[in-house]
Amino acid sequence: MTEAQVETKQFQAETRKVLDIVINSLYTERDIFVRELVSNAADALEKYRHQSLVEQAEFDAHVPLEINIDCDDKKKTLTITDTGIGMTKEELETNLGTIAHSGSSRFFEELAEAVKKDVSLIGQFGVGFYSVFMAAKKVTVQTRSWDGSEGHEWISDGGGTYTVSPCEGLHRGTKIIIDLKEDAETYATKFTVEHIIKQYSTFVPFPVKVEGTTVNTVQAIWSRSKSEITEEEYTEFYKFIGNAADEPMYRLHFSADAPLAINALVYVPKDNFEVAGMGRMQPGVNLYCQKVLIDQHSENILPEWLRFLKGVVDSEDLPLNISRQSLQDNALVYKLRKVLTKRFIKFLNEQAKKDAEGYQQFWKTFGIFIKEGVTSDFEFRDDLGKLLRFESSGSEAGEMVSLDDYIARMKDGQDKIYFINGPSRAAVENGPYVEMFKKRGIEIFYTLEPIDDFVLNHLGEYDGKKLVSADTADIRLPESTEDTSSTEDKEQGEALPADQVEALCKWIKERLGDRVQDVKSSTRLVDSPAMIVNVDGFMTSSMERIMQASGQEGGLGAMHSKKDMEINGSSSLIKKLASLKDADPDFAGIIVDQVYDNALIQAGLVIDPMEMVSRNYRILERAAGEES
Repeated sequence: MTEAQVETKQFQAETRKVLDIVINSLYTERDIFVRELVSNAADALEKYRHQSLVEQAEFDAHVPLEINIDCDDKKKTLTITDTGIGMTKEELETNLGTIAHSGSSRFFEELAEAVKKDVSLIGQFGVGFYSVFMAAKKVTVQTRSWDGSEGHEWISDGGGTYTVSPCEGLHRGTKIIIDLKEDAETYATKFTVEHIIKQYSTFVPFPVKVEGTTVNTVQAIWSRSKSEITEEEYTEFYKFIGNAADEPMYRLHFSADAPLAINALVYVPKDNFEVAGMGRMQPGVNLYCQKVLIDQHSENILPEWLRFLKGVVDSEDLPLNISRQSLQDNALVYKLRKVLTKRFIKFLNEQAKKDAEGYQQFWKTFGIFIKEGVTSDFEFRDDLGKLLRFESSGSEAGEMVSLDDYIARMKDGQDKIYFINGPSRAAVENGPYVEMFKKRGIEIFYTLEPIDDFVLNHLGEYDGKKLVSADTADIRLPESTEDTSSTEDKEQGEALPADQVEALCKWIKERLGDRVQDVKSSTRLVDSPAMIVNVDGFMTSSMERIMQASGQEGGLGAMHSKKDMEINGSSSLIKKLASLKDADPDFAGIIVDQVYDNALIQAGLVIDPMEMVSRNYRILERAAGEES
């Protein structure tokens, strides 16, 4: 080769801008240059495979389609070779001397702005290729086109010029020889390169060999037809992608063409590690574009409440030059998230119908995430309502009921869905709030977790039926022909006359003062003498308990929401209290305080235990004295 055959050329002005941005701004993303070059090599192989199907290729037709990487830690070089479509001299200059399809200065403005935040460019051969100069002091590209035309060599140090010259003895494809900078010599070691390949390029559809050993041994099974994949392959892939040792609880594998081309394979693990005290889980689904990793543990493609999922999502419709920053704002990513989320919610509904027992196990393990979605994700709140499960008065202990099941059993004239919170099923069933529901045979949900009331209040209504807590004031239950009254209820006898009840309510209100907003005669109590109800329809007692526990209350027993106390005019205790207020108002006042504290306890609210114990002793002294 003579000097006359070596041509020295200037990079196109726009190319120099990209070089400056890449070399000076992508430093913290240095590893990606290996990913970029492997991605470009895979693209060249795919182009050749397609070309060979369209037109019979004769030159080097016997050469296998693969990527070979050689590390020389003595010479401090890294060499990446593919047997793909290769380039002619013109293609070499076009691809490496200019930026194809860059368009305008706006491209560079956006690129410069992106790298200030968190760039992770991928794809388009020009832009991706230049990332090599983050680690290279000199780059040599040797290439020969699939058509057998003369091979050429391209050399540059990224400083503004490059040379192109003929190169003899080349096979089909492209070889990139990277002379590494002193602070990038780690890329000349096999361990470093293998680690990068396994992280970013595990699923490249061609063998990637490092020092002769194939590194990408796991197949991208998400791109294959479900009928071709065995259960063993699905399980092994889950163990690989989820870093798991067991089998998954659920698996969803689907493809879509509209509105986006998507291949997705996601798994539900068997265990919830957040509940196990291992801290907040990192999102477990990785985003790929054409089998090349774009965003590991992506926070963009699924809502946060689905962070328990493991798997992969691959979309060919994402722009190849997308960055992590633009992932957050990209309209295509929003569409992708919407499609994936709706599809997974649909999948869970299908599983619940197909295997109710299996879904109950899912709910016990991961129901907290569905509840989180209801409270935080307005877009999917109504869809998530179908997935909610709670115990109810119509189910056995431990058996969960859906909102649809509840609605199917609603009484004539019932237009609301009722729920009541408590620390346990037994505590709820023995409390005052469910007495009238039992009497009239009206089903009521038992929400046994503090978050449940937040969930149902955020949901608000379901299928046109308002969700109402049973500790809310002014509940009017539909009448029933059933007589499910308790024996104690029938033994209570006649209720106090209305005027006596009214007078007693007024007297109790004076005794309690600001501790309650009002005292009223109850239409709901059957056995219990009194109960506390919430005038504020949104703030239920369980929600108030959470606020008390988190220190958001003003003091012990302080009220965050407005409360009424309802009394039962049929209760023997209330009848005796009506007489006692005239005969012994001081002691009657002590009884009122105790009834009030008892009602607070049944509502699950905080009281002053020392004051209550002292009062109890005074009541016991009185009772013991009367008996003697």
